Amino acid sequence: MEKTQLDSVVAELEGVLLKNSDPFSYFMLVAFEASGLIRFALLLMLWPVIRFLDVMGFENVGFKLMIFVAFAGVRESEIESVARAVLPKFYMDDIDMEAWKVFSSYEKRVVVTETPRVMVERFVKEHLRADEVIGSELVVNRFGFSTGFIKNDTRSISDRVAKLFVDETPSLGLGRPTATGSSFMSLCKDQMHPPFITNQEHDHQVLRPLPVIFHDGRLVKRPTPSTALLILLWMPFGILLAIIRLTLGTILPMWAFPHISRLFGGKVIVKGKPPPPVSSSNPGVLFVCSHRTLMDPIILSTVLGRKIPAVTYSISRLSEMIAPIPTVRLTRVREVDSEKIKRQLAKGDLVVCPEGTTCREPFLLRFSALFAELTDRIVPVAMNYRVAFFHATTARGWKGLDPIFFFMNPRPIYEVTFLNQLPMEATCSSGKSPHDVANYVQKILAATLGFECTNFTRKDKYRVLAGNDGTVSYISFVDQIKNV
Repeated sequence: MEKTQLDSVVAELEGVLLKNSDPFSYFMLVAFEASGLIRFALLLMLWPVIRFLDVMGFENVGFKLMIFVAFAGVRESEIESVARAVLPKFYMDDIDMEAWKVFSSYEKRVVVTETPRVMVERFVKEHLRADEVIGSELVVNRFGFSTGFIKNDTRSISDRVAKLFVDETPSLGLGRPTATGSSFMSLCKDQMHPPFITNQEHDHQVLRPLPVIFHDGRLVKRPTPSTALLILLWMPFGILLAIIRLTLGTILPMWAFPHISRLFGGKVIVKGKPPPPVSSSNPGVLFVCSHRTLMDPIILSTVLGRKIPAVTYSISRLSEMIAPIPTVRLTRVREVDSEKIKRQLAKGDLVVCPEGTTCREPFLLRFSALFAELTDRIVPVAMNYRVAFFHATTARGWKGLDPIFFFMNPRPIYEVTFLNQLPMEATCSSGKSPHDVANYVQKILAATLGFECTNFTRKDKYRVLAGNDGTVSYISFVDQIKNV
């Protein structure tokens, strides 16, 4: 059938557009990221009760209990922040691409969900390109805190869908045959239930969901009940392991780091040939690295067996204090920063991450061209890492905890790939502009890592995740403890 501009689709989110029909793990994410470990553990403890209510036919009671425990007493702005910065990544990983192919082929798209609308609206509208979202509404008191209850809407989901299509009938309904949220299906001309089978020959013509480039939150994996239990059981050991690793990293010499790392579960994979140390016949070089975590310069120094000073843009004072290598803080004033980098290069090697911030996904942000103006001795270094439980970066939280979360992982793995020093004809000495040199370095690093180049910047990332420009404010130690 040839589609017209009036063609429309109404799709259920859980179990249809998302492979997983149980939203429990997403409420666990909200509990952990918006409130903390205590609420996270409490919700996990109540999971058997919620499952028992489901089995006994009281799904609605169990669902309301889950909402109450996850949201009661949490500020509405914090819930919105988690929905903006954390949840989209996990929703995207759970997308049923066959259902998406059907959903995206219609002009007007409506998504129906049982979960509170605030949790899914940003993801559904920005990444799935939906026009409307129909879900439950949280009750928020006059102080801006969620009460944990949802508004009693006398209208059924079917009535709310019908209100959106006053003069027309939805062309297609996508829903589970036995789900209570699929009552809208009777309004649709045609109905489809999972699993969906689409024409594989036309996959290249399918509109892809908008990828999640920036995301925040500390948890690497979606906290299903079993994963959440494993995280909670590991937490005491992880904290102790992090303290031991950080303490040894502070007091031991640099040459001992690789041996200690292996002893305590870490692993560093080195590829390529690093340049020789600075000497009278071999001046220092500028190591230009892709930026994955604040550990990048430290891992590089560990591999080289010597302390290489690192240029920093905006890390916490605590991270600077415990860093085993010298750090050079930039001011974001171009002339001042240029002089600082020149002075350091005159002394020897230097590390810079021209993206200015980390990116977790397989993308490289736009490279600042400042480094290309200051030296022709440029050695690109591709950095990447893998962890099991906790991310070592944050845009919304306290950056001082970044190294602790990194070392709380049971087996953090880093990959360091040294590329050849740029030939003179690829530098500004041959007449190339600094932007051309920066773009070239970004391109070869992306090719080495299998990443994509983007034009996004640090400000873009922080506007998406935190609603600011990413500048760290240095508050008192007491206030930092309160934040934690």
